[in-house]
Amino acid sequence: MNTSPSTETAPTPSGTQYHLSAGTHRATIAEVGAMVREYTVDGLDVFVPFAEHEPAPVFNAAVLVPWPNRLRDGRYAADGETYQLPLSEPDRGTALHGLGCWYRWSAVEVADDAVTLELALPAQKGWPFQLTTRVRYSLDAERGLEIRVTTRNVGTGTAPYGVGFHPWLSSGGADLDACTVRLDATEHVTVDDRLLPTGVEPVTGDHDLRATRSLAGLDLDDAWVSATRDDDGLSWCRLGRPDGRTAAVWMDDSMDCWQVCSANHIAGHERFGLAAEPMSCYADAFNSGDRLVRLAPGDSHEVRWGASLL
Repeated sequence: MNTSPSTETAPTPSGTQYHLSAGTHRATIAEVGAMVREYTVDGLDVFVPFAEHEPAPVFNAAVLVPWPNRLRDGRYAADGETYQLPLSEPDRGTALHGLGCWYRWSAVEVADDAVTLELALPAQKGWPFQLTTRVRYSLDAERGLEIRVTTRNVGTGTAPYGVGFHPWLSSGGADLDACTVRLDATEHVTVDDRLLPTGVEPVTGDHDLRATRSLAGLDLDDAWVSATRDDDGLSWCRLGRPDGRTAAVWMDDSMDCWQVCSANHIAGHERFGLAAEPMSCYADAFNSGDRLVRLAPGDSHEVRWGASLL
């Protein structure tokens, strides 16, 4: 029996890298989680990057399927059956950010300025459904990064479903207190001490981000709904930086929820960037039913969002 160590090269934690470019825009999409590992314009970071040889430290620009944010006690019911998922956030007793972000996604189409990756999410303990998700990343020299995600139910049974994304906007190396924030939304989701929703209220005080304001002293890890839109039908979250540039994320009317996090309480990453997360539903939608999509066999669901450096 041959007991000599293998000489095969181990895959990197983030997997195969897909490098995209258009004009001065550059993006690297990672196989694991279909994450945007880095995105720059004019050589400046739009998203906080992470190294190829490390797992994404904080869900960096991951595709969050089949649910975004937190699921209370990791438990939900569908078609009269109750299911239990592993608690990936044990200190709060929640299942966080779905199942798809730690799988290796398969390349479907690859070009210089675009890549399409696919995940056939298998049925598993606590998740009896089968979904196939395709994400297409494309770069445009003028408009920046655009992402389209389509999920289809290829199994049996109607699946509860939501999707979200987790980009961290870069401050350009500045202290977050020296930056500004603006968010196009008119209602704030109230939460309990587990960051699970308790209701919705009109924006007031520190949660009213409709006009540009300083991030100094703001401690954010909140969801907003009732997104407002510009003349192109887009809702924006903007991080203004001392270098005069604005890192921005937009979503079209396929989504209506934002999560914004200033990372005040993420050990080792305190205030290292601003998460600007477009979502089709906010936390615990599997139980509340608010904005929840129910995908019947053969049905599909599509969303679109993007980012740029303004």
